[in-house]
Amino acid sequence: MAAIDIRTATAKSGFSLSNLIGMIAAWNDARLTRRALSSLTARELDDIGLVRADIDAIVNGQLIR
Repeated sequence: MAAIDIRTATAKSGFSLSNLIGMIAAWNDARLTRRALSSLTARELDDIGLVRADIDAIVNGQLIR
């Protein structure tokens, strides 16, 4: 019975291993996106309609073009 109680308490608290893995995956995606966009030149960014100041907003999901 203790295992059932622990799983129930864990599910209610909102923490799970799958949530943690999802958070790590999202962080890594943001990191790779920031890295890729930061490595572009100003001309390359202009070709895709961006400026360097847009990078953080894109990574945070605040700017979608």
